[in-house]
Amino acid sequence: MKKYLNTAFVYALLALAGGVFYREFTKFNGFTGVTALGKLHVHLFTLGMVMFLLAALFSAQLPLEKQKNFRAFLKLYHIGVPLTAVMLLIRGVLEVLATPLSRGMDAAISGMAGLGHILTGVGIVLFLLSLKKAAGE
Repeated sequence: MKKYLNTAFVYALLALAGGVFYREFTKFNGFTGVTALGKLHVHLFTLGMVMFLLAALFSAQLPLEKQKNFRAFLKLYHIGVPLTAVMLLIRGVLEVLATPLSRGMDAAISGMAGLGHILTGVGIVLFLLSLKKAAGE
């Protein structure tokens, strides 16, 4: 349980840093529009901190760590969420700086962000399956 609380704490710190970066970076550059940086903060809080707080609570009551699906969830999720966050950061910085992108670069950023979302989604499904199995259903 403690390692999931520590993981939630790390994601909370990253979310806070992402929020401060978004506010200060856009202010410094005089940017007032909508940017992907605004989504970074909420993604890290929700998909990072909240998910691992839930994992900590459930692991205290259920034998989650014995579940094969739970171990797979941890691996995929720890790749998917950071990948998604990094791509939001990259996309947002480029938007604020009004950096023109080639179609290939734009597609690469979107593709990597999509891959991060897919891995995160598969991880969520594995988490739910492991909860169901650990609860004896």
